Amino acid sequence: MLVLDGAGWHAAGNLAVPSNITLLPLPSYSPELNPVENVWQYLRQNQLSIRVWPDYDAIVETCCQAWNALMAMPDRLASITHREWAKAVSN
Repeated sequence: MLVLDGAGWHAAGNLAVPSNITLLPLPSYSPELNPVENVWQYLRQNQLSIRVWPDYDAIVETCCQAWNALMAMPDRLASITHREWAKAVSN
C-alpha cells in the first residue's frame, strides 16, 4: 500500500502503478492521516528546533543528520508512523 497526499503528480493520468501496489489517496486537507507529517513533526521537535544555521549547506547537513538518526531507530519510526486503521490485508 502506498499512501498518497494531494500532490498533483499522484493523480496524473499516465501514472503506471505496479500490480502489487495499492494506492490509498488521502482526503484533501487531512495531514493528520498522513504518517509522514508525524515524521516531520518528530524531527522538528527533537532534532531541528531552536536553531539558526549559517548557510544552506549547514541546513542540509543538519537535516541529513536528523534523518539518519531517525532511520537508525526503526522502532521509533514505526511508532511515529503507526496507524491503527492501516492493517495488513491478506488475500
